[in-house]
Amino acid sequence: MTKSKLISVVTPCYNEEGNVEELYLRVKDIFRNSNYEYEHIFIDNSSKDSTLTQLRRLAGLDKTLKVIVNVRNFGWLRSPFYGLLQARGDAVILIASDLQDPPSVITNFIKKWEEGCKIVLGVKSKSKESRFMYVVRSLYYKIYKLLSENEIVEHSTGFGLYDRRIIEIFRELNEPYPYLKSIISEVGFEKCIVEYTQERRRKGVSSSSFYRLYDAAISGITSDSRVLIRIATMFGFAASAISLLIAFIYLLLKIILWERFQMGIASIAIGVFFFASVQLFFIGLIGEYVGAILTQVKKRPLVIEKERINF
Repeated sequence: MTKSKLISVVTPCYNEEGNVEELYLRVKDIFRNSNYEYEHIFIDNSSKDSTLTQLRRLAGLDKTLKVIVNVRNFGWLRSPFYGLLQARGDAVILIASDLQDPPSVITNFIKKWEEGCKIVLGVKSKSKESRFMYVVRSLYYKIYKLLSENEIVEHSTGFGLYDRRIIEIFRELNEPYPYLKSIISEVGFEKCIVEYTQERRRKGVSSSSFYRLYDAAISGITSDSRVLIRIATMFGFAASAISLLIAFIYLLLKIILWERFQMGIASIAIGVFFFASVQLFFIGLIGEYVGAILTQVKKRPLVIEKERINF
């Protein structure tokens, strides 16, 4: 069969000197006997180790390997999404560089695509990561489902295959801070699922700090849900009504039991601290929404490139 269609594999990386070559070789081996042409695009988020040196060496040996170098680290939401938009394949596969998502699953993605699926997502049915993190992620998905207007696929990291039509829709969205899980849900196409077991990281150290995980989580909720803001409004109304009722009861008790009823300051202090903490929480929540709006209004580019290799 003639190799007529092109499949692009996009790999975001940051400080992955121990993994990029092995990933490159595994992907190359998958397409060696394939009926498709392929290109492998690494988008480097300004790595501080020898990741870029290794990519340059590999790119010098193989023109199917292409490299985009960012001028700085633009984060793990913007850089991978930008990489997807640079691919020119009839289908685009997104896979991380840490080898926790097994490249062998790519074959199953392509089979689903050949059957007509426009979006094929890898879903972690099992994970060899810490049990605690798996439970935390599961809890987040449940909270997200309760709050969100869209329904995201649980335990999907974005690892998957996207048809050219989907990539063109991504381009039209013009998202300055793209939360891929939310965008996939928003697009609305039927999603085909391929289950896999997530491997444990063997080389290198993950750059996914608690703040980065929180940033991604809150970005998803604020982009998809207005429920929290409405809860704040309803809570404020209910708290005001209850406060007025308690104040009226205290006034009656004081009038009726003037000598015996001691109001004290403990109840007042507790009430003040309680409502102050609630106010701080909801002010912070409103700040998250305002920050999301600010990001949209700025309309800055997803990333700024420093260099391209083999394009």
